[in-house]
Amino acid sequence: MKIIITGATGLVGEGVLLVSLQNPDVKEILVIGRKLLNRKHHKLKELIVKDFSEIKNYLDELRGYDACFFCAGVSSVRETEESFTKKTYQFVVPFAEALSRINSSMTFIYVSGNRTDSTEQGKVMWARVKGRTENALIKLPFKAVYNFRPGFMRPVKGQQNVRFIYRVFDALAPLWYIVFPGWICTMQEVGSAMINCVAKGYNKSILEVKDIKTVAAL
Repeated sequence: MKIIITGATGLVGEGVLLVSLQNPDVKEILVIGRKLLNRKHHKLKELIVKDFSEIKNYLDELRGYDACFFCAGVSSVRETEESFTKKTYQFVVPFAEALSRINSSMTFIYVSGNRTDSTEQGKVMWARVKGRTENALIKLPFKAVYNFRPGFMRPVKGQQNVRFIYRVFDALAPLWYIVFPGWICTMQEVGSAMINCVAKGYNKSILEVKDIKTVAAL
């Protein structure tokens, strides 16, 4: 399969990229980002887009792909609902709409977050915005849309973009597996689950940690 990945300079995107590079079923990867990666691989291609709202100007480069793994995102810390909506909903949905217009047979996978609010009515701001984003994506005319809701993700070997707090959590992972068994997965599981969703499908559009682990093992 040929896939597109966004957010490859972040924890999730880099992890998914590394897993995809190692998977024999993936023959080509197009990374879309604002700057070049410090990485070379025969499967890897890059498209530099300074403003994702201008993605419609690159439609020829986006044709022929089987899936998009949208891993780009920002923290909601110090954000208002208006600013977080602009950096989340208004960042992801127009990009997905552009892809759906040129390739409706593509599978679109969005990395949302654990405890995202599908009702869009809850008290937690970021969860409402993520829920609104998920709901909009599900309505787009893709072959399939999957919203991933991982909790804490343990990085894979070779990851460079890992915040200090994640390194601390990873060191304490055996404890977290005991205390919060349904809240932890690995980046290997996230990447493998994405690839398997494209290759084999899944019967849910929203994948919680338990679902991610199930699909990763298919």
